[in-house]
Amino acid sequence: MIRINLLPVKAARKKEQLRNQIIVLVVTLLLVIGGCFAVYSSLQGDISDVKNDIHRHQQEINRLKKKIGEVNRFKKLQQELKNKLAVLAALKSSKSGPVHMMDDLINVLPDKMWIEEFKQRGDSITISGIGLTEDDVADFMTSLEKSKFYKDVVLKVTKQQEKQGLKLQRFTVTCKVEKHKPAKKSGK
Repeated sequence: MIRINLLPVKAARKKEQLRNQIIVLVVTLLLVIGGCFAVYSSLQGDISDVKNDIHRHQQEINRLKKKIGEVNRFKKLQQELKNKLAVLAALKSSKSGPVHMMDDLINVLPDKMWIEEFKQRGDSITISGIGLTEDDVADFMTSLEKSKFYKDVVLKVTKQQEKQGLKLQRFTVTCKVEKHKPAKKSGK
């Protein structure tokens, strides 16, 4: 019988199978590495896009913050203007015509009387002065009560004082300011 040694063929086949498996392994590894690189590149692109979006949105936020700051500044200026207008309106509404009040005071003041002090706090007025007689003080109070600018006239103090041989009457009178609404101007 003839004997054939098949060992070298089996060994050659094993070597060829091993080489084929190594080639398949290397190709598979290359494909896996290539796939991982593609996924990595894609993810890096996505990350870069997201970072760009974040940067763009941050710039937009900063721009809007500046606008909000301007709006807040305008609101503050508007509130200050409203406060100033309110103060002006309050001053205008509480205006009682000091020039007219003083003019009226001069008109009702008797010839033999002098005003030394005139104080106004809100709608309260205190007038201090000197008259020759008690009748002059009484006439002054009566005339002041009839005035359209003064009301609730009350004598607080009267005392006699001698000055350069004359007996004078020192007095203090309090009263309230009569508020007058300004006449409306007609557009005709």
